[in-house]
Amino acid sequence: MSREGSRRIAVVIGSTRPLRICPVLASWFVDVAGGVGSDRYELVDLLEVNLPFLDEPAPAAKSAYAHEHTREWSRLVSSFDGFVFVFPQYNWGYPAPLKNALDYLYWEWRDKPVSFVTYGTHGGSRGAIQIEGVLQGLHMKELSDHLEVIIADDDVDHNGQLLDPLAVLSPYEEQTRLIATQMAAALLD
Repeated sequence: MSREGSRRIAVVIGSTRPLRICPVLASWFVDVAGGVGSDRYELVDLLEVNLPFLDEPAPAAKSAYAHEHTREWSRLVSSFDGFVFVFPQYNWGYPAPLKNALDYLYWEWRDKPVSFVTYGTHGGSRGAIQIEGVLQGLHMKELSDHLEVIIADDDVDHNGQLLDPLAVLSPYEEQTRLIATQMAAALLD
């Protein structure tokens, strides 16, 4: 664990689809959470990480990585002290690229604090339920608060892009600050 003031929290953009709004939500989260305390919130975009479908021959718990892309992912994940996953709800679940990224590793996630931001027309509670089981399996320390951002059809244009991101997201500012406060406390444990 890094010492206080230099602790890094990855805000992972968990959608890779074209015309995604996930980076807008993740950037907003970084801005708001980054204003609480001295922890550094940084974006990690799974589209840029570009992991192939899981291709490691050994289980992640063995840490016997055969591929350089896995070793790079391991180094990146290991460099962070905590995580916030931002993702849309797809068919009551969460995106496959995020599950794939989680499954590549095991020890690198273990005992690190985690929260998440889900979004969708119903806020993403079903996707949240699914990822919680995976985070428990990875032995991450789930914070008690998360965001479930409701995005109504009237909030987006014909390409699914937010018309007024601040109008949609500002009601979640206080809860975001609470998550940042909980993350700071969890990092001291």
